[in-house]
Order: sequence, then C-alpha cells, then structure tokens
Amino acid sequence: MTTIQSRRKLIVIILLCMAVTGALMRHYAERGTTTRDIGTLLMVLWVPIIGNVIAWLIGKRPRRAAPAEPATFDAARAFTPHLLAELTLRPPALPSHDVPLAAGEYRCALVVDNQGFSARWFVAQGEVLARGKPHALDIELLSPTLAGTRFPKGAAFRVLVGDSFIADGRVLQLRATPV
Repeated sequence: MTTIQSRRKLIVIILLCMAVTGALMRHYAERGTTTRDIGTLLMVLWVPIIGNVIAWLIGKRPRRAAPAEPATFDAARAFTPHLLAELTLRPPALPSHDVPLAAGEYRCALVVDNQGFSARWFVAQGEVLARGKPHALDIELLSPTLAGTRFPKGAAFRVLVGDSFIADGRVLQLRATPV
C-alpha cells in the first residue's frame, strides 16, 4: 500500500469514528441542546467520504476487455479489386505539394453522402498519378458486403485521406461481386 493510500484509509477510519461518536452523542443528548447539535455536525462530517468509498468500490470492479482493434487490410492478403473507378486528384492547398502520386499502396475512405468506407488502391511501379486528370484505378474495399450497395455503376464519391478530401471519383465498373 502506498503512503497516499494508507493516509486515505486513516482519514476514512477517523471520520467514521467521529460519525459513530456523533451518533452516540445525538442518541443520548436531550433535544434542543448544543451537545445534540455537535453530534449532528460530527455525523455530517462523514458525508464527503461516502463519495470516496463509492469511487473505491467502482475501482475494484472488474474492468471490461479493451476494445478490439479496428479492421484493416491484411498485408499478406492479395489485392482483390472490387470496382474500377475514375479518380481525379484535387489540387493541394499548398503549391509546393502539387506533385504527382508515386507508385505504391494508398489507403483511404470512399465517402458517399455522409458514409465512409475503407478502401485501398495501388499505383503500379513506374507510373504516377498526375493531379487534375482522371485516372482509371482498381479499388479494393475493406468491407465489400457493406459498401456494395452504395457503389453501383456510375456512383459518385469523394476520397478522404486523414481529414482532407484529396480526390473525386466515379464508379466505372464493378469487378468482384460482394459476398
């Protein structure tokens, strides 16, 4: 037990003893006397400790397990395109960031109305995606069963990375039928 815990325990015991003493004083004192009033005051001193005792009991309760990690794309799983989409990258806020997207994997959220769906796409080695021009890309959805109805052919969406919309898109073709 730490020093703070032992001090708290001692304070609780002292205040509990004072409350019991106050109850006894109040029980044996005549009505309307100062002794009875002092006994009532000693009993009232116990009230602030009740909150601490309740907090201690809540702290002793078993805790729930930590929430599960959010679903993400498995690095070992092969890329399975669910739709072919036309993406047009928006110009960045800073002119110095106006560079094409290099080869690699890109993860994002495809936003339709106010719903977002996790997705990823790849830019092949040796290729770059220039900003402001439409590009046809295969896109894999993290949860194709949930997102499938929101992305019919011709559906428009926005691409969200972090807290910025970086592109606008349109579904050209469905590749794999969601299960």
